[in-house]
This record gives sequence, structure tokens and C-alpha cells, in this order.
Amino acid sequence: MMDLKNKRVLVVGLGKSGLSAAMFLRGQGAQVTVSDARSAVALEKEIPALLEAGVMVEAGGHGLLTFRRQDLIVVSPGVPLDTPEVKQAVAFGLPVIGELELASRYLLGQVVAITGSNGKTTTTTLVGKIFQDAGVPTLVGGNIGLPVIDLVAESRADTTSVLEVSSFQLETVEEFKPKIAVVLNITPDHLDRHGSFEAYAAAKTRITERQGPEDFLVLNAEDKPTQMVAAKTKAQIYWFSGRRPIKQGVFVHGESILFIAREGDKPEPVMPVSEISLKGAHNIENVLAAVCVARLAGIPAEKIRASVASFKAVEHRLEFVAKIDDVEYYNDSKATNVDATMKAVASFDGGIHLILGGKDKDSDYSQMAELLRERVKVVYTIGSAAEKIEHQLRGVVKMMSAETLQAAVRDAAAGAVAGDVVLLAPACSSFDQFENYEHRGRVFRELVTALSSERATT
Repeated sequence: MMDLKNKRVLVVGLGKSGLSAAMFLRGQGAQVTVSDARSAVALEKEIPALLEAGVMVEAGGHGLLTFRRQDLIVVSPGVPLDTPEVKQAVAFGLPVIGELELASRYLLGQVVAITGSNGKTTTTTLVGKIFQDAGVPTLVGGNIGLPVIDLVAESRADTTSVLEVSSFQLETVEEFKPKIAVVLNITPDHLDRHGSFEAYAAAKTRITERQGPEDFLVLNAEDKPTQMVAAKTKAQIYWFSGRRPIKQGVFVHGESILFIAREGDKPEPVMPVSEISLKGAHNIENVLAAVCVARLAGIPAEKIRASVASFKAVEHRLEFVAKIDDVEYYNDSKATNVDATMKAVASFDGGIHLILGGKDKDSDYSQMAELLRERVKVVYTIGSAAEKIEHQLRGVVKMMSAETLQAAVRDAAAGAVAGDVVLLAPACSSFDQFENYEHRGRVFRELVTALSSERATT
């Protein structure tokens, strides 16, 4: 733990985690200032509580002098490290950390940390459920919605904190040391922020940087970039695979999920694959990772089996919304990159009406061409990335420019026939037209629900 009493601390970025960090730091006796590029009007909901707590607020931009006059700078995940003021602070030798690193220095008990380009939220939620069902005192947070700093007050020596961690959070870790770390997959994402795939993969790898031989690292045996993380850890490595037997970890053999605790041990049956209720091969991988974590934590196979069998899809992740006139509607608003969209499309045999678009993240949509040609009837483009998507997929599949999500749902409903699927899996972030992917997913559900009511009355 750090002694923060009377220390000057600057929190950069007033998102959910920034607000929580500022309040926590104030509670530790620090002299806290928050700095955000947004205007005071845009921050009118947050500012009164901060001022009441004795936190100084700088809005409408970052002052260079504000950054220099600090003992510690805490950067929110949404703030790029190449922001000029942050770069200058680093150049001056000021300590710069993120909210995850700050929280990790105060969090009691053991930590399970889960990262990956796709599947983080589903796997984190499932691991949390397995632990809770088994009677383990469990806290769940991180990139999944509840800032890690908010878990500190509830944590105890016997607590396990199950954390979803993003590349943005991992960029600023120093001493963060999970007992069990998981890297589900590494596929191109956030290249607009990280600059290159190599830099993005390096950020993900930092999850295991401080782990030692007493810790565990769970990796995807079928994902080449993830396999490369194995060379950069001192932790004990456990693999998961849905395709072949492995020597240590979790794999599918026939119709069963098996676990091998130590290389050379006899495989231990955990559960039949048929009991997984989640749709898609990618979700089998998520379950395998969760099973591996739970067994490493000593949770018995029969308890894991019961938890997995009763687990339902997390909202906005290939979430079934409704069946209208024998057409199924699925909300995968969390598919914010090309790989996630491909996994969603691959979960259906065909007849897909796919809604694509939003804010581009320097993605290559042409990677989807073959899969879309096989399974998708029509693509409906929305948002600022629409023109790029249409250019890169021209001639591959029928495309309709819908511009808005409302128009896309309306057009897809008009074009779909019995047995088809309408799928929101945008391959883009949501920030051009929505607050976040959850907001986009909620709007999609509302539009489908309204459509269902409309069809029922006609």
C-alpha cells in the first residue's frame, strides 16, 4: 500500500474509473485534482460530487502546469499515453499509473485476471459465477463495468477478485500480479490507439509480467499470438483447446471436457460439451478457460459442471432477443472488432442479415469476405465506418446502406424470411452514434421489441 496522505495526485480522465479513483484517493487523504478534456457542461453530473468531496476539477483541457505539480498521476483507461501532457509528465520522471495498478496495491486476497481481444466479459462473468456458486467469497469487476478500485473496500484476505482487464488498463501496470492470469486470444483490435498489432499484443502480455513460479497462466493452445505469451512468463502454464488433447490444462475429447492437473496425470472428466448452453464455438473456448481457472483454484468438477450448465449468455454477447415470424434476432453489440464479428457469424449456418458499422478502429473488414459470402444474405451498414466497409466488401455480399441502427433493423426485418437470422455484430466501436456498446445493444433490443409488438397487432 502507498501512503497517500497529503500527497498531490492528479486523475486524468473522468470516466467511471476516473471518478472512482478520485473519490478513493480523496478517502486516503490525498490532495486530488481531476483533469478532463471535456467541458464543464459535459461533466455537470460529476462535478458537484467531486467539489463536495474536496476534489479540484480542471475541465475543458489539460494544463501543463497542472501535470507538473503532482506527486502521482493516475491515468484513466480511455486516455492515450501519448497525450502530450502525459508524455511530458513521464519525461519529467513523474510516476504515472492507471486505476488498475492503483487498486491492485490495496486489493486484499487473490486475483484472477482475464484478458483477450474477445470473450473477456463472458469468461469473467462465468468464472465469477463458478466461484460464487462454490461458496468462495468473490468480487467481480474491472473492464466488465465496476472499476477495480470500487472492490477494494469489500476485499478481505480470503476474497478472490475476478477481473476483466483490457489492453488500455494493462499499459499502465507496474506491480499488478494476479495469482491466475488468462489470455483468451489476441487478434487485431484498438490499432487506432496502440498503433500496431505488435504494440497491442505487448500490452496484453503485461498481464503476466510480474507473475512468478507460484502463479498460473492459462493460454489458448489454438491462438498463435497467445501461444507466444508462454515465452514471456515465469508462471506455470496451463493450456486450453477445443480441438485436440493437451498435456496440461483443459481440452475437449469426444463429447467430454477433460482436465489434466499435471503433465503425465490421468485426465479428469469435468462435464459433457452438450451441457454448455452458450451458442458458438468461441464460447466453448471461453468455457474451457473458465473450467481451467476453477480447477486451478481447487473447485471440484461437479460444482463447475453445475455452474456452467446453468449459465446463460451475458447481455450484448450473442444474446437472443426475440423470434418474430420465425426470424431470430441476436444482439452481439460487444462484437466491436472483426474477429468477434467473424465468431458471431460462424455461430450460425446461414441466412444471416448482418448489421455492420459504427466507429472504425483501423480495421480490415476484407478479412470477413469468405465467411460472409458463405453465410450472410445481406449486410446493412451503419455509422461512420459504413463507406469503408462497403468499399472493402464490395462484390462479396449484397449490401444496403442503412445509416442508422433503426433503419437497419427495419430493412432487415422487411428482407428476412422464416428461418433467417438478424444479427447485430458491428465489428466497430459505438462512439459515433451511441454512448457505448451497451447503449447500442439496448437500442437494438428496444427496436426489436417494438417490432415484435407491431407485428403482433397487425
